[in-house]
Amino acid sequence: MKNPLLKRLLALPDRSFFLFGPRSTGKSTYLRQVLPGAIYLDLLDSSLYFELSQSPYHLEALIGNRPEQTWVVLDEVQKIPALLDEVHRLIENKRWRFVLCGSSARKLRRGGTNLLAGRAITRHMESFSSAELGALFDLDFSLQYGLLPTVQLDRKYARDILDAYVNTYIREEIKEEGVVRNLPPFLRFLSIAGQINAQQVNAQSLARDAAVSRSSIDIYFSILEDTLLGHKILAYRPNIKVREQTRPKFYWFDPGVARAAAGLLDDPLDRVWLGTALETLIYHELRVYNHTREKYRPIAFYRTATGGEIDFVIETRKRTVSSRAHVVCLEVKLSDRWDRRWERQMRDMSLSPQICVDRMVGVYTGKRSYHFDGVDVLPVAEFLQQLYQGNIF
Repeated sequence: MKNPLLKRLLALPDRSFFLFGPRSTGKSTYLRQVLPGAIYLDLLDSSLYFELSQSPYHLEALIGNRPEQTWVVLDEVQKIPALLDEVHRLIENKRWRFVLCGSSARKLRRGGTNLLAGRAITRHMESFSSAELGALFDLDFSLQYGLLPTVQLDRKYARDILDAYVNTYIREEIKEEGVVRNLPPFLRFLSIAGQINAQQVNAQSLARDAAVSRSSIDIYFSILEDTLLGHKILAYRPNIKVREQTRPKFYWFDPGVARAAAGLLDDPLDRVWLGTALETLIYHELRVYNHTREKYRPIAFYRTATGGEIDFVIETRKRTVSSRAHVVCLEVKLSDRWDRRWERQMRDMSLSPQICVDRMVGVYTGKRSYHFDGVDVLPVAEFLQQLYQGNIF
């Protein structure tokens, strides 16, 4: 495939900002696209890394006598947390604008910098979205291999790119974090975590399977979250019933990376796996839309004590003393036919006097759209179109 320069949805802020995202999601490419005249300092350059780690104050000299509002990009900023003190000073004294780009905030937070105490806002870069790919978006390919830019733009080598991503990039990222002393147990956990993508997390069971302590499992998940490789989503707790399930669910940031972590790149994909891949893809699209359109709405799931589940509950208005919470419910199914029984949990929630369900949506892999007494059933492509048109939430 010819590599087009695809426009990303993320709008450029007009002030200093952190840009976080997993490796290979296109952060550097994006910044060179939207800030072609910026001063670009890449801490993967070993000589630059050595100089600034020894003498952070050299940063000002490297930028030189530039006017106020000059843009300066510091790539892989997490490699030298001490630089943020110097960045703070230069924002205040020189009025320069900084983009602080990285794949993890863990080291920055541990350094006590508190992300510049509000002097820089935070933005996130994810893998390509369907809206960014446009006519290039292929649902079947994306469910198998994910939406990483390097994968989407070089589909012939998708399998090899994903294998290298897990076996090279993730290992490097974990070594950079410096919190895993013994790598083999973490790699066992990584494979298991790939296999439980889009499922509830039972830490005790995972500890047994990975042959590590329960506390290690908690640490390992925190590493995946801090390096933005995965996200836990919490159970929505509207107090409809006393016995609500509260274990979080874990989603990898990309279905292809989840497949590679699980060691399934060379195995045929069954429908159960493809179903979790579809959920992961829809969750990815929800996150991209939520962030790039600056909605910032909480996304949860809902599971009853009897095992019924709503895949995604998006809270569009919080509950107050005088008003009910408002939510949008989504049910996602890998099926060419819609089964009306899949609507039950959404309809039950809509009857609660404590919650106002603004919209109930079924997303499936069939071709026809339906409206069943308050429930809109949409093919994936139509759902994604409506999402980015602002019609879902």
